[in-house]
Amino acid sequence: MLRNKSFVKRTRKGNVVRTVKEHYLRDDISCGYENCTNVVCEKTRAETGSQVSGINTAAPLSSVPRNSVAWGPHYLVPDTNAFVNQIDIFERPIINNVIVLSTVLDELRGLSIAVYNRVRTIVKDSDRRWFVFSNEHHRETFVDRQSNESPNDRNDRAIRVAVKWLTTHLDGASIAPVLVTNDEDNLRKARDHGIHACRMDECLRVYSEHPELLDMMGSVTIQDRSAADPSWSGYSDYMSSVQVQAGLKSGILLQGTLQIAPYNYLEGSIYATFPDGKERRVLVLGRENMNRAIQGDKIVVQVLPKSKWRVAPSAALVDEDEDVVPDINAKPTLTDSSSVVPGAGAEDGNTRKRARTSGGKKPSAVGVAPAVEPDSSNQDGGSAEPEFINPASVGDDLSEGEPTGRVVGVVRRNWRSYCAFLDPNFTHKGARASNAPINVSVLAMDRRVPKIKIRTRQLDVLSGQRFVVAIDSWPKESRYPLGHFVRALGDAGDKATETEVLLLEHDVPFLPFTQNVRADLPAEGASWVFDPVRDQLTCGKRQDLRDLDVCSIDPPGCTDIDDALHAFVLPNGNFQVGVHIADVTNFVKPNTAMDKEAAYRSTTVYLVDKRIDMLPELLGTNLCSLMSKVDRLAFSCIWELDSEANVVDVTFHKSVIHSKASLSYEEAQTRIDDPAMKDSITNNIRLLNSLAKKLRKRRMDAGALTLSSPEVRFRLENDSQDPVDVEMKALKETNALVEEFMLLANISVAQKIYENFPDSALLRRHPEPPAQNFDNLQHALKPLDIQLETGSSLALAQSLDRAVLSTDPYFNNLLRILTTRCMMQAQYFCSGLLTPEEFRHYGLASPIYTHFTSPIRRYADVMVHRLLHASIDRDAVYGSELTDKTKMNEQCDILNHRHRMAQQAGRSSVELYTNLFFKGKTVEEPGYVTQILQNGFSVLIPSYGIEGIVYTTSKDSAAVMDYEKESHTLISLDKQATIGLFQRVRVVLQVDDKPVSANVSSMRRKLSLQLIQPQISGLSLTAEQLKALRAAANANARSNKQDDEKIVEMVTKHPEQIRSV
Repeated sequence: MLRNKSFVKRTRKGNVVRTVKEHYLRDDISCGYENCTNVVCEKTRAETGSQVSGINTAAPLSSVPRNSVAWGPHYLVPDTNAFVNQIDIFERPIINNVIVLSTVLDELRGLSIAVYNRVRTIVKDSDRRWFVFSNEHHRETFVDRQSNESPNDRNDRAIRVAVKWLTTHLDGASIAPVLVTNDEDNLRKARDHGIHACRMDECLRVYSEHPELLDMMGSVTIQDRSAADPSWSGYSDYMSSVQVQAGLKSGILLQGTLQIAPYNYLEGSIYATFPDGKERRVLVLGRENMNRAIQGDKIVVQVLPKSKWRVAPSAALVDEDEDVVPDINAKPTLTDSSSVVPGAGAEDGNTRKRARTSGGKKPSAVGVAPAVEPDSSNQDGGSAEPEFINPASVGDDLSEGEPTGRVVGVVRRNWRSYCAFLDPNFTHKGARASNAPINVSVLAMDRRVPKIKIRTRQLDVLSGQRFVVAIDSWPKESRYPLGHFVRALGDAGDKATETEVLLLEHDVPFLPFTQNVRADLPAEGASWVFDPVRDQLTCGKRQDLRDLDVCSIDPPGCTDIDDALHAFVLPNGNFQVGVHIADVTNFVKPNTAMDKEAAYRSTTVYLVDKRIDMLPELLGTNLCSLMSKVDRLAFSCIWELDSEANVVDVTFHKSVIHSKASLSYEEAQTRIDDPAMKDSITNNIRLLNSLAKKLRKRRMDAGALTLSSPEVRFRLENDSQDPVDVEMKALKETNALVEEFMLLANISVAQKIYENFPDSALLRRHPEPPAQNFDNLQHALKPLDIQLETGSSLALAQSLDRAVLSTDPYFNNLLRILTTRCMMQAQYFCSGLLTPEEFRHYGLASPIYTHFTSPIRRYADVMVHRLLHASIDRDAVYGSELTDKTKMNEQCDILNHRHRMAQQAGRSSVELYTNLFFKGKTVEEPGYVTQILQNGFSVLIPSYGIEGIVYTTSKDSAAVMDYEKESHTLISLDKQATIGLFQRVRVVLQVDDKPVSANVSSMRRKLSLQLIQPQISGLSLTAEQLKALRAAANANARSNKQDDEKIVEMVTKHPEQIRSV
């Protein structure tokens, strides 16, 4: 049946056009029940269904669904709000036999594409027995919108009509469809029409064996008890969206992404573009000024007057309970007067289909509260809000302090699921039933996130565990955000649990590749071999370079070999040098399941004990890996260089190579250094090395920076993967050899793709750091008579080269480490969105740059390979993903996020294994001061590449040192000792022995540093304390050794007793 609906509209040019929409209604749509005897349903099962694990895909709904007292055997039919608010619950495997109406899917697509995709993923899993019923195309369930009926009301009616039809249709099978909705009006109307309907909590009580499901209920709100505690008046209202847009347009307001300091969760900042076009940092200090914004939120701020700017560094609050730390801008009392109750519809920050309120008021837009003028008073009659200044009056002179601001609006929330644990300071007062819900505070593992209040029935179970929670809302009346329990992870302190936590916390996709992704792998699997016809050698699209002496140089044990090189002397005396990169795009085709998964993962993540691959292992470590002695497909960049390593010519080819050797950096270095080795591979490496030195010198002369960062390598025990040794990574000459030619390839490819795709080339830029980033460093260098020139990268590089202390050979390396921390972050971007002047890579002193050389582990390189192929092959077929700059920019945002998260996950993995390595040990080491805080200082231990904080105060003791702004140092109370940047100190490293459940900062045992030298009264360890520490460490080491010996003896002599151990 075909239904036509026509209407007229006026175009921008003023023309009137008629639009006709056709809507097809059918009577051959199945109900999805696997044993339905209806003729249409039987025919659909026979003609369109396929068997997957014994389940018919056209009719997956089971004939024996869950039974309940109220409804008997039943299927669940959730409405749109149920999915939006409780998708975490529906993802649990226990929730099976669910009917998803097409009306609901259409609404989800418009409301939240993330939730829509999660629902579609569940539907694809045949074991879950979910079924999409196309009620919008079924002749008997489609409904027209009535006059004076809103789209939401029409959709609610369509849902009820569909459930009513399913109820009648399945009556003979004695299976009841049950509508799940928390919309009171929808619930009432459904029951009035004889439809089985329930609220979400009523639905979950059927799963009595899973009480945690009720804890996962989203949509919580607060119950105001201001009468009991009138001191808490709540946070300030946000400005209206109209005010925000006007303020941003006029330059009165600034916009940026909130980043919380890792050592102080009450200190946030944004980098914003000021009216003069310069990017500067604005601090957001204290919960009141953060005004319900959370790490990663895109916020709008007012700049506070200079009297409220910060003139001293922040304090470290890593181990402090927020409830006992005074807010910098707090109101007189910090007592939270709100409590959590389930079931109501909180609107702040939640994506909703629609909400009905008892008073009939329409809810505010997400993240935007009713309009409040910047200079208006609080509703409770308090004093006027702080005044603010025009950002145009802020210059580069920061002698009066660093600018601070206050959040007046949230453009986009960055809420996600958080790994958390119960607040160790939480105590429940009074008796409660074993399964009674209770309001608790939980602490996120990421201490940049505030406490989250949830309601749980599992208080005893969750104690000492890691678990996942989600934020639902943050009303202005509640001091902390409100959320719900999602799922448990495991015991705190367990290595596997902690690794899963750090992957989740850094948003690293780590689940195994799905069957759909693996289906895109070559059918031959590991038996795949190069085929000249299939792989386009015979037709001339690929060049045969297998006769060249190609070799690869990588870290020891590397299996995902992205790159290989060759070099030889040309007849004219010049040199041919080739960089050959794995041709990943030959296997990863655009818009396939594998390509979409790679785009989502964006990068391979390297942890201490494992690697989370971007591509399936068959590609990454086999078919794409340029291992030796086998034919492999490559994308080659080949130069002709003169004797001074100047580029005479460059060409790009799809190719096939046959690597003659897979070398480690050390093996390649040995070949260079051993004069007895004179084979062709060794001679080529020496030639490459001599050319690389000339390339490097030219880069340095142009202003490329040689910076530094401490990198740690662990040696792990084979069986347990526990760290048995830790050392600094050592770089060899061959590291620089490979680096130079990879940089040259990236620059050459960047020029080529920008030439052919000027509006949509994927490039990488490194912005110049603002001069203010170096202020503290410059201040610390003054007593040493050293000045960093920051006017350009060349001036900075030259001043770094001159910054040498004859008394301390490590000083220059330390200075480069601290200079690295003053840099901006490099970013991927789309060339069509910036001017060519903004393309510059500051650190490499290159006007243009991209990533081409690591497509096995970076999706950016995959995109660049496609751009390059389209640039050199006129017959290449490509889609809008290479020409649409909006799509390219969106992909760049994902790449930047994943790259940043991968780096942080790697650092967290090092921290985890550092704590495991030092557990039970007491180590004395020299170190250097790298950061000055109000209540402590950071110390870098060069021998381990580890950094930690020495606290000069704690919540149990008074400060023993004061901060002096003029010298940016800490001075002892007796004025006899000072601590400043670059100062050499001696410390004791230990992992604290507190139980994990007592650690407020993250429930992890933490590495603690205690000062030995210089001697500062009340801070440094005394000789007696140090002696006692050493004795305890020795006793602990002997005890551990005895325990190990007992376990070994029991395993070898009494295996039957292992279980009792």
